[in-house]
Amino acid sequence: MRNLLIAGSLVLTTLLLVSGIASDLQGATKQQREYTMPSQEELKERLTPLQYQVTQQDGTERPFQNEYWDNKKPGIYVDIVSGEPLFSSKDKYASGTGWPSFTRPLVKENVVEEEDRSYGMVRTEVRSKHADSHLGHVFPDGPPPTGLRYCLNSAALRFIPVEDLEKEGYGEFKSLFEEDAAAADTEKEETP
Repeated sequence: MRNLLIAGSLVLTTLLLVSGIASDLQGATKQQREYTMPSQEELKERLTPLQYQVTQQDGTERPFQNEYWDNKKPGIYVDIVSGEPLFSSKDKYASGTGWPSFTRPLVKENVVEEEDRSYGMVRTEVRSKHADSHLGHVFPDGPPPTGLRYCLNSAALRFIPVEDLEKEGYGEFKSLFEEDAAAADTEKEETP
């Protein structure tokens, strides 16, 4: 009887380990990529002076005079340094601040929040996980469903339009926009 219990325990343990490894592999293929941080010299060559100042020196670009504050195209926003996916146009809204604003991250694990006590204020800074790029700040004055406003610098982001997601290596996010496209097609068919 004791041998039967031990054998059963070994089989159960093996099954749990195998299923855990399989689910880990599925998760890894969906969201995880290799992110390598370029050297400071490479960054200075690759980024514009404004992109470097914002991402590496915690700078802030001017409101209403940046690339994405009024962008209404469907797609995702990735870190300009590492390419890690950060935010989606589906969560972008017009905050009136002059900077791109979002209610939540696309991949929460890629966005790090830290206390920022600069300029005599206490704010929550938003940084990318892998590149440690300064992105902007998050405030508790956003719309539903989160009540948050991730107020970001366009200079820290690169926009990938939905039609380029596959080509740019972000095909796993295309399904987020397919139901919107299907609904738009249905509206076109129903309009006389």
